[in-house]
Amino acid sequence: MTLQAALAGDRPGPSCGSGLGQELARLTYRHQLPYAVHVRAYSIPQFGIDALSLIEKPDLQPGPGQALVAMKAWSLNYRDMLVIQGKYNPKMKLPMTPFSDGTGEVVAVGEGVTRVKPGDRVAGIFMQGWLAGDYRDEYGKTAMGGAIEGVLAEQVVLDAQGLVKLPGYLSFEEAATLPCAAVTAWDSVVTQGQIKAGDTILVLGSGGVSIFALQFARLHGARVIATTGSDAKIERLKALGADHVINYNSTPDWHKEVLKLTGGVDHVVEVGGAGTLVKSMMATRGGGRVSVIGNLSGLSTEVNVGMILHKFLTVKGIFVGSREMFESMLRGMELAHLKPVIDRVFGFEEVRQALDHMEKAAHFGKIVVARP
Repeated sequence: MTLQAALAGDRPGPSCGSGLGQELARLTYRHQLPYAVHVRAYSIPQFGIDALSLIEKPDLQPGPGQALVAMKAWSLNYRDMLVIQGKYNPKMKLPMTPFSDGTGEVVAVGEGVTRVKPGDRVAGIFMQGWLAGDYRDEYGKTAMGGAIEGVLAEQVVLDAQGLVKLPGYLSFEEAATLPCAAVTAWDSVVTQGQIKAGDTILVLGSGGVSIFALQFARLHGARVIATTGSDAKIERLKALGADHVINYNSTPDWHKEVLKLTGGVDHVVEVGGAGTLVKSMMATRGGGRVSVIGNLSGLSTEVNVGMILHKFLTVKGIFVGSREMFESMLRGMELAHLKPVIDRVFGFEEVRQALDHMEKAAHFGKIVVARP
């Protein structure tokens, strides 16, 4: 389904206009495109990691307002694994190309495209329809690798408005980590959280969103408390700028330790979901903020509404962010020359192994897939 059709909530229909002249122009334009005769792409024919298939698709060409991108690298998000397993949306229409995050080079553009040109290094935004402003329900219908086709293919056609140009200091692999996890962290900490120097923030774990949140908080002069389930990761988190790190396995009541250290943090980046939300709220100061981002430990839990009222808490859901946020984040990162943390890079034919690695939950930072 195209972006326009997704935003309209309708099925794609024939393009406007007709006539021999248009058809000749289309055929001539297609002949000039540097497209592949066959494009390899991953497909979910049925749910389950073992069912994930590498298939061939017909050649691709951009239509009006679109760009053809030769993909170079992708990164994994927990959402991607849930999508493939059928846990994200069991009613999702299959087959589906997975993954929301990827980077590549523009090789051709359609009629009317001025935002990008062949040779540009780009990334697609997570929700192709969310360019700026506040979130609206219809934007969720344009989320790649879930609501619409994803980018785990050698070439993809995307709406040119749904692309951002990459700064030169980042490799394709590094930039591939940004569209979901980094923009989510930026939205939480900077756009919504309005973090400032001297604030104290709590990040849970060492996955992609948490590490980006740590880096962005330090970039703004904030104090960072982090949690981890592994002593081996403590020093790595401190090396990134965490002021204190708490092992939640050896300290199950980690929220009490946070209160001892801080008296209550200004902001929690909450990625745990049902299993950690209440403790995150308890670790927050009166008038503080909890950004609810993940559901690693489940979706449902009992919440003491009185605590929200009496502590005057802001508990806000964060669902990635807009193109405007992405570009603002890139400017901040480039100014500081901030580099993403990559755990491991897998080859294009090793996507199943990359998913298995994510499922073990032992990674530190982002898991990446790349091709030459």
